[in-house]
Amino acid sequence: MLKIGVLGAGHLGKIHLKCIQLASEHLDLVGFYDTDPANAEKVSADLGITAFDDLNQLIDAVDIIDIVTPTTTHYELAKRAIVRGKHLFIEKPITHTVEEAEELLELSKKHQVKVQVGHVERFNPALLALDADQLDPKFIEAHRLAIFNPRGTDVSVVLDLMIHDIDIILSMIDSEVSKISANGVAVVSSTPDIANARIEFKNGAVANVTTSRISMKQMRKVRLFQKDAYISLDFLEKQAQVIRMFDKDDKEVQKLDNLMELQTPDSTKYIHIDMPPIEPINAIKMELETFAESIEQNKRPRVSIEDGYKALKVAYDIIHEIEAKANSL
Repeated sequence: MLKIGVLGAGHLGKIHLKCIQLASEHLDLVGFYDTDPANAEKVSADLGITAFDDLNQLIDAVDIIDIVTPTTTHYELAKRAIVRGKHLFIEKPITHTVEEAEELLELSKKHQVKVQVGHVERFNPALLALDADQLDPKFIEAHRLAIFNPRGTDVSVVLDLMIHDIDIILSMIDSEVSKISANGVAVVSSTPDIANARIEFKNGAVANVTTSRISMKQMRKVRLFQKDAYISLDFLEKQAQVIRMFDKDDKEVQKLDNLMELQTPDSTKYIHIDMPPIEPINAIKMELETFAESIEQNKRPRVSIEDGYKALKVAYDIIHEIEAKANSL
């Protein structure tokens, strides 16, 4: 069993601590460190977990460090853990700057440690339901809308919310980004609160992403369009719908029920609508457990440090595009 320590016991940090306690078959929670002694004492008493007052002592006592602190502190804390040979789980975004992420990527290779980035939507049941499907989207449309919350407005909505969909899109399209167009508006804060980006890939695929944190309702939907298939994912409601089109002589047609016939100018097609079964899960618990398994089995983490770096780089390319347009006005 791998020993783990948590850095940061704020709102999300406490959730991580509770989830690690639930994952006791895979992880041994040694303790946590928080810069606020009063908060550390309270969390320790409430959850029955040892609070360390020495950061280095906690790092030396574990196999894995779980960083759940403000993004601006990620780099220094991660570097301190990596050079001591500790595996690392780090919340998204991986670092405050692309340059910091690049250095952590090189350090992780040098010290041969595994790093997983906390893009938790990769563990949403709606997306997990498609694990067995062959995805090759040519057009993706994503909408992530949230009701205004002052927490998180110190950064652009691109880093706060859109980065979730950026990571999902990059995981689905096996091609390099060729062009980015973006617009954004700061409505109630000093950085963009609503943004739209068009991401074009070298293989011809395109993603259109819209994110807002000033909406009157919540929405987290992704729609995928690929040859002979339309896939709809609702991350909020945790639902997936797969609509596929088959040729009349396709062998798969014989295995399917509830087919709808469609006459096209060239031939007869069949449409099949599938609602994949959704298994209820604790996404944070699952991402921590699968990270432990990747260490034990020497496998690539589901959301690797390379994934976290790529998502951050695209996010900053979008931010720079928005800033360039704003400065040209």
